[in-house]
Amino acid sequence: MNNHRAEAVKSVESVTFAQALWYWLKLGLISFGGPAGQIAIMHQDLVERKRWISEKRFLHALNYCMVLPGPEAQQLATYIGWLMHRTWGGLIAGGLFVLPSLFILIGLSWVYMAFGSVPAVAGVLYGIKPAVTAIVVFAAYRIGSRALKNAWLYAIAAAAFLAIFAANVPFPLIVLVAGVIGHFGGRYAPAKFAVGGVHQDGDKAFGPAILDDDTPTPRHALFTWKRFTAVLAVFVLIWLTAIATLTFMYGWSGTLTQMAWFFTKAALLTFGGAYAVLPYVYQGAVDHYHWLSGLQMIDGLALGETTPGPLIMVVSFVGFVGGWTQAVFGPHAVFASAVVASIVVTFFTFLPSFLFIFLGGPFIETTHGNLKFTAPLTAITAAVVGVIVNLAAFFAIHVLWPHGMQGGFEWPSLLIGLAAGVALFRFKVGVIPVVVACGVVGLALRLVGF
Repeated sequence: MNNHRAEAVKSVESVTFAQALWYWLKLGLISFGGPAGQIAIMHQDLVERKRWISEKRFLHALNYCMVLPGPEAQQLATYIGWLMHRTWGGLIAGGLFVLPSLFILIGLSWVYMAFGSVPAVAGVLYGIKPAVTAIVVFAAYRIGSRALKNAWLYAIAAAAFLAIFAANVPFPLIVLVAGVIGHFGGRYAPAKFAVGGVHQDGDKAFGPAILDDDTPTPRHALFTWKRFTAVLAVFVLIWLTAIATLTFMYGWSGTLTQMAWFFTKAALLTFGGAYAVLPYVYQGAVDHYHWLSGLQMIDGLALGETTPGPLIMVVSFVGFVGGWTQAVFGPHAVFASAVVASIVVTFFTFLPSFLFIFLGGPFIETTHGNLKFTAPLTAITAAVVGVIVNLAAFFAIHVLWPHGMQGGFEWPSLLIGLAAGVALFRFKVGVIPVVVACGVVGLALRLVGF
């Protein structure tokens, strides 16, 4: 580093913990638009404007988060917060990315459960449901256009769709088989499995950053086996304490205990984002545990689309409805049951995300290697596309035939869904405006007595 460069770096003002806390809180309140939008907001703020971190270092962290199961945008915020202000910085950054959405969803879930049958609310939901179906189709298109680059990957996606749609194969088994195919495919046909969604290093220079390309790794971010073991032990202890407490209070078969166990497993399977894990959540929460109905699941996704934070926060809605319907604390305390269940589900869903960052971050920072998707992950991503298409098909069937195939066909829902699709695909309208507009149309139809 030359003297001019050194002077430029020194002139950048250090970020205090209070400044970082305020920024992470603001981000948690404005982080609409799904992971792509959330990552774009962080890049614009932290790389281009505030210069807290260089672009190469930002993308290096993002590449690691993209490989992990879990919400990559929330994990990226945790990573940067941890890198700048140690463990508390990571906890604050990752926690504030989630908490505003949790409080908002608890409020919306209460309105939904208490007043969902009110004509005005029912009308809004009537319009939103086909919009959500179009959004899921659009998600499959976006991921598929990046991931499916040859006939092998298309075949994996098609096989995954048939497995879950026709044979109801569990999502974890689909992920496992796809990973095995990718492993052997990468060995014997590497050219077919070299396609990945890894982000390339940026070539834009925005000036010196506090955490620049050649800034030494902070001492707390250096990898040691002693620290690795300590972090792992702490998180295992936290998880065991929480699950043991629930088991002691409510028994292993109790609703809250089963929610904790189920969403721990779900948190470890969220490769490909929230849309990929939703079929697994559906299989468990709707089919197996009966915490909520299929139509309620669609409504929950609609609410999740309209709130800030990661889309996987829809699980807090699942927990709220499950706690409400199961009346964990008795029939006279359904709201308290729902709130506690929502918090339990959120805690166990996001605990592994913090573990992955605090455990693996020092290794990534120490190596500064060029992290890429492996062949197994390429195959898993292809399978995820098929799973998301299945989710779209499931939503479409329940929205267009809400009373079963023998019931009437909902032509207004079809038209609303097609209009939402045109807005998303053709005119690139954002998710929030599409959901709001469709909700207004649904309300208008209900008010005119349709």
